[in-house]
Amino acid sequence: MNDLMLRMLQLSQKGYGCSQILIRLILEARGEDNPVLVRAMAGLAYGCGGGRATCGTLTGACCALALYAGKGRDDDAADDRLMLMLQELSDWFRDRVGSPHGGIDCEAIVGEAGPAAARQRCGAIVADTYAKLVEILAANGFDPSGAGPDEG
Repeated sequence: MNDLMLRMLQLSQKGYGCSQILIRLILEARGEDNPVLVRAMAGLAYGCGGGRATCGTLTGACCALALYAGKGRDDDAADDRLMLMLQELSDWFRDRVGSPHGGIDCEAIVGEAGPAAARQRCGAIVADTYAKLVEILAANGFDPSGAGPDEG
């Protein structure tokens, strides 16, 4: 088991959901701690709680991309690459996860077993999505271990 999988397992055992795990990994890579953001990400887990909305792994990863390239203050603008990065991630997720499971909502991915099964079944999905997230950031000139372009 590699360090990433071990850290994901630790976070899962502490009760964090997929979207929270993704944002925690990104924050840790940046050397940051933001419990308020991590708490807010819980709203995305298990398809916004009911299983019928988009998988929290995808929505959480989209939020992580926006952490680097989104608008954060009145006097700035989102990076021009944000929408393309979001589209790339969404297309990849639809192909990688949606196609084999029949959709990208949580019910399609974990089936009737619900959130309890998600901890086991979704580990690989979270790991793969985190790797894709880091790849997209790097390919677009963002250092995943550093601050966003204007946070310096």
